[in-house]
Amino acid sequence: MRTLAVLPVKTFGAAKQRLSPALPEPERRSLAEAMVSDVLAALARVRALDAIAVVTADEAARAAALAAGCEVLEDTARDGQSPAALIGVRHALAEGFSRVLLVPGDTPLLDPAEVDALLGRGAGRPPGVTIVPDRHGTGTNALLLDPPDAIAPSFGPGSFERHRQAAESAGADLVVDEAPSLMLDVDTGDDLGRLVEALAGRQGGAPATRAALAPHRVSA
Repeated sequence: MRTLAVLPVKTFGAAKQRLSPALPEPERRSLAEAMVSDVLAALARVRALDAIAVVTADEAARAAALAAGCEVLEDTARDGQSPAALIGVRHALAEGFSRVLLVPGDTPLLDPAEVDALLGRGAGRPPGVTIVPDRHGTGTNALLLDPPDAIAPSFGPGSFERHRQAAESAGADLVVDEAPSLMLDVDTGDDLGRLVEALAGRQGGAPATRAALAPHRVSA
């Protein structure tokens, strides 16, 4: 069972606009780059993954992906996370992957062991859809599709319910699987505060994100 992880990455300069009240543009860009770097490094340690693809139109993201040994897919649409994820899905189908794991680039706490366990549980179930919700239970912070076109990705606010309904409509086996290290994404000032607290309360991990948040007193 071959599994491809797909990481859609928007242009860093336009990333994390909702963090504007908390961070000026240069710091938002640095944080976005750092989080993607940490997510890629963590995914590279997931044994159950056969390959990682980054979908982007950003040159810095492209360079980071290539440096991490990932494949780069051109984000020709530049129309948001879902169309970018769909580019990855189509690539997975064309290359004969059995499953695709769609992961956002703003979950720097990602634990490779948790993702391995998630993929292992998925391998023991019938083909279908596994949703990892965000901490609010309304968004989707990871989507495991078996086969890759089991449903069309539909990220953004309220995506958990959209994905649930899409799986139901497709007659796909549906599982909601909570992976704690994937449940905190960073979109708002409150999310940022929780990330700072989480990093301060644990040893190691997410080194690039820690460095980017150093002015906010994140301990190593």
